[in-house]
Amino acid sequence: MEIFAYADTWVALLTLTFLEIILGIDNIIFISITANKLPENKIRKATLLGLALAMITRIILLFSISYLIALKNPFFEVDLGWFKTALTGQSLILLLGGLFLLYKSTKEIRQKVEDSNHVEVLKSLKIISLKSVIIQIILIDIVFSFDSILTAVGMTNGIDGALIIMIIAVIVSIIIMMIFSKPISDFVNNNPTIQMLALSFLILIGFMLITEGAHLSQTEFFNKNVGVIPKGYLYFAIAFSLGVEMMNLKLRKKKN
Repeated sequence: MEIFAYADTWVALLTLTFLEIILGIDNIIFISITANKLPENKIRKATLLGLALAMITRIILLFSISYLIALKNPFFEVDLGWFKTALTGQSLILLLGGLFLLYKSTKEIRQKVEDSNHVEVLKSLKIISLKSVIIQIILIDIVFSFDSILTAVGMTNGIDGALIIMIIAVIVSIIIMMIFSKPISDFVNNNPTIQMLALSFLILIGFMLITEGAHLSQTEFFNKNVGVIPKGYLYFAIAFSLGVEMMNLKLRKKKN
């Protein structure tokens, strides 16, 4: 444990832990919305189990890092003149994950918009099994964990004991998320407008994953490369929208 005698190690650990928490907020929102379809006595269990699975998934991916790096090599290429792409394992995972988020989020929004009675919506939705919820959580955990691990590897590249630092950061961040998952989940699920906003965020994140997957596969439309949407822009839009909605909630509470 000599690596912890250096300041660079602690800076990397704190920075990476904070980053894992920020990236994990998306995961908490998805888990909260999905688990809320279960009976009350199973929601907390599904949330904690989902976060535990996220931690296990990320640690497994960390030990499989050499294989993840190899996924950069294209395995399928298309050249139609106006459209070119070279799919890699990384890009395929991000593309499928983005499409899954788009499908899941739009489906949830449609269900909530079409039913006028919010209470009846919640009752009608709570027919899903714990097994079904866990399967959905596992699928999205893989996507979020993949993106998170690639970011972590890029940040700790060249640092001694990088693997140990990344594993500790993952464990600490998941424990913190487990502690605060219930208030976050209750807040999201008890406020329909916040829930709708959260689903809209997931659509944005899904679109970002698709563009990132297209960029990694060097996709071109009419000789124009698909670029990556800077995550800073996305998080600023989310933070700004959330700030406006918080003011709206405060205003509505004042009027009531």
